[in-house]
Amino acid sequence: MHEKLSEMDSKEIQLPETTFVRDIETRVFQAIALQCLAKIEGIFFLEQNLIDTLLRWDNGERIKGVHVEQDQKKHSVHIRIEVNILYGIPVPEKAEEIQNKIVEEITNFTGLHVACVHVVFKNLLLKDPSKEENKQIPVEEEL
Repeated sequence: MHEKLSEMDSKEIQLPETTFVRDIETRVFQAIALQCLAKIEGIFFLEQNLIDTLLRWDNGERIKGVHVEQDQKKHSVHIRIEVNILYGIPVPEKAEEIQNKIVEEITNFTGLHVACVHVVFKNLLLKDPSKEENKQIPVEEEL
């Protein structure tokens, strides 16, 4: 039997192709999104409420306000961003700025296609929270 193998041309032996797999955890996408959002003026991250903090419901597994779904078959990602916006800033322009920056950064860092960036403005802030205490007006109460 060994003699038959030695007579065979090495090109006749076909080895299976090597499969390369790359997994990116949700926390990586969340961190990239948070870095993008930190560079954008006039928007602010959501805060956890007291009950979430005390009960530790999220167990550190997710960052509040950034939700990610990956589609392994299409090598794409769907991102939902929830932020607060400062009064006086045009929402459509700010949403477009957020979406463009998220797509650019995630595509550059991960090589994945960003299929959707859904921006949700949760609250309207009357004052800049980084300068002084702010008052939040929930969107539902405004209307």
